[in-house]
Amino acid sequence: MNIILVSNRFAKARSVTLTGTHAMIALAMTLILFLAAVLTVQYAIVRFQPGAVSDELRGWLASAQAAEQQKQQAYLHKSLDAMAMRLGQMQAQLQRLDGLGARLAKMTGMKPQEFSFGQAPAQGGPFIPAIPQEVTFALMDNQMAELSELLKDRGDKLVALETLLQQDRLDKKMLPSVAPVTTAWYASNFGWRIDPFTGQSAMHEGVDYMVPEGTPIYASAGGVVVYAETHPQYGNMVEIDHGNEVITRYAHASKLLVKVGDVVRRGHEIAKVGSTGRSTGNHLHFEVRYKGSAQNPVRFLQNAAS
Repeated sequence: MNIILVSNRFAKARSVTLTGTHAMIALAMTLILFLAAVLTVQYAIVRFQPGAVSDELRGWLASAQAAEQQKQQAYLHKSLDAMAMRLGQMQAQLQRLDGLGARLAKMTGMKPQEFSFGQAPAQGGPFIPAIPQEVTFALMDNQMAELSELLKDRGDKLVALETLLQQDRLDKKMLPSVAPVTTAWYASNFGWRIDPFTGQSAMHEGVDYMVPEGTPIYASAGGVVVYAETHPQYGNMVEIDHGNEVITRYAHASKLLVKVGDVVRRGHEIAKVGSTGRSTGNHLHFEVRYKGSAQNPVRFLQNAAS
């Protein structure tokens, strides 16, 4: 590229040749000057902001700040709502644990004043400050989630323990433990004796209660009636299955008050005392059998007075 210079100062015209290198240098200088101008304007805006920033720019900045604050407030409210819901769930779990604990304490015979679930445990001791730790919503949420899972696990274990205790109490109720008559004395104990009809030594597989005719006969434990009719030797007899291969027999009754298939509770009246079958007088013959073998009823009646 040739540039011709004409001036009165020159005797003749001069020619200047511009190459590509000259053009690149000129463009670079132009860009440098432009950037310097932009930086100068920005510095002036920052340096003299109160008077230099226009109302429109200030409004835009205020709007952006307000939008950011709204986002933070929305996140805060959402986090608080989630934590409040989690806290409500944990409070419900604690109430459930309190109820389970109270029932378990009662089932084990613990006195209420010894272990009260309705009161916070007493605490004390020297003050040893912990290492300061920044508390964040994420940290609190994780800790509450862990505590909620821990409460659920403890609740499940307490329910399992309650089930075992209830099963144990049920098993005890299904064992013969109450005397079948309220007032009586043993006319004949369990074991070998002289048979009243033959005079020979014979095994007596129960105990005989000497009581008047018509005296109520009660179930010694809960169970299902599996026999309720006349037997050639036992006379009018009731047989109750208590589960776990335990059976009780009530013989020589004058009247039966239950039938096969009836479910009876411990202490339920099932018959009246009489002298039917192979009997010499009014009395109740009471047997306890385990796996078909006769057991001494006295062993099961240690709590007969309860």
